[in-house]
Amino acid sequence: MSRRTARVAFGGALHTATPHPQGLRLADGRVLGEEAVVWLPPFEVGTIIALGLNYADHVKELAKELTLATDGAKDEPLVFLKGPGALIGHRGQTRRPQDVRFMHYECELAVVIGAPARHVHAADAMAHVAGYTVCNDYAVRDYLENWYRPNLRVKNRDGGTVLGPWFVPADEVPDPHALTLRTLVNGRVTQQGTTADMVNDIPALIEYLSSFMTLQPGDVVLTGTPDGVVNVNVGDEVVCEIDGIGRLVNTLVGDDLFGIPSCASTT
Repeated sequence: MSRRTARVAFGGALHTATPHPQGLRLADGRVLGEEAVVWLPPFEVGTIIALGLNYADHVKELAKELTLATDGAKDEPLVFLKGPGALIGHRGQTRRPQDVRFMHYECELAVVIGAPARHVHAADAMAHVAGYTVCNDYAVRDYLENWYRPNLRVKNRDGGTVLGPWFVPADEVPDPHALTLRTLVNGRVTQQGTTADMVNDIPALIEYLSSFMTLQPGDVVLTGTPDGVVNVNVGDEVVCEIDGIGRLVNTLVGDDLFGIPSCASTT
């Protein structure tokens, strides 16, 4: 029996939920449809650690805009942090500012840390992984200072990082480096890849990160996205799927739902 779980709000209270053929089952036994609840990130999130350019095909996709090592040396992982306000759950709404020309999704495998990790060798790293979930990490390309180093306006936007719907325990995922990822925009597949193409795999990332910071239970590592990112617009439904992990649904909405007048700055 699967031990995957979600966190939802319903009836003025927070609940733990598990999958059910009709949607989800609350811990008290009630069965509800997906649309009947407010989905939250599926675990208590600590530090959000995100990786950029961690798929070889995505690096090629942006090759003309990147500054990469030319002496044969391997670049260090491109890492940045996010604040808790960036997170929303499954079936949430993400604002698309009206003044932007290019805003895109990023389907990513999210790795949840389960045991403190400090100076961990790659060979021992997977013992520190509690499980996985799906992430859709939006970016506004108009706001990049350059095409290599993400800045706050691009990657730490309120509601711009969608996480869920399920937390899947690590022992239910035989090989996290053999998972197919895909994104559908309004039902059409626009992005597809495999976690086998990560430049730095999960053990390498944990070894690198734990060499200078202590990873704590609840910390989440967003492992990057393959190529195939396209512009999305208000009204679009974006679905990120990872085989064996879950199907994460999100909708793009306009400034008006956030009380921002059309004549105001929308950055």
